[in-house]
Amino acid sequence: MRKAAAKRKTRETDVAVELNLDGAGRATVDTGLPFMNHMLTAFARHGYVDLTVRARGDLPVDAHHTMEDVGLVFGQALRQAVGERRGVRRFGAALIPMDEALARVVIDLSGRPCLVYNVRTDTPEAGGIHTRLFREFFQGLVNTAGLTLHIDLLAGDEVHHCIEAVFKAFGRALAEAASADPRGQDVPTTKGTLD
Repeated sequence: MRKAAAKRKTRETDVAVELNLDGAGRATVDTGLPFMNHMLTAFARHGYVDLTVRARGDLPVDAHHTMEDVGLVFGQALRQAVGERRGVRRFGAALIPMDEALARVVIDLSGRPCLVYNVRTDTPEAGGIHTRLFREFFQGLVNTAGLTLHIDLLAGDEVHHCIEAVFKAFGRALAEAASADPRGQDVPTTKGTLD
């Protein structure tokens, strides 16, 4: 099984993440931010990742440090779980609706951090979290996981639906990218390494 755990403790946050890429979609999430808990649970369920997240942050200041550090630690655990990426598909994509919202997420387990984030909503907050902080979460994740991630919100009015469609699409795209490719046992690159 491809499992990993990572931790980070600073003066601002204390974050621990455990994940199993070959899971059943079970999640135990406590970030101190109920809406983020809901989003990470949706990711886990639709990506078939068993996920445990525990985070304590300086939420009286704001949610920025917590959101960013959860992303950083999540990315560290993901990088460990995927390993050298031998025998995986490497690329994954998902197009997920949630009522009027439609999100597209495309992943390359390239070893190179790159985030392209095109999510614009008319509402500045979702579940009490400024919508820009979801980008901070994904940027932290990309930086430590070493993956290329394109996130596009193609349609949507209700901010809850928009963000949830993104997290569900992220789960599905990651499940595809990290899945075994029965045709190859090597690292899926002409370079011989994805680092």
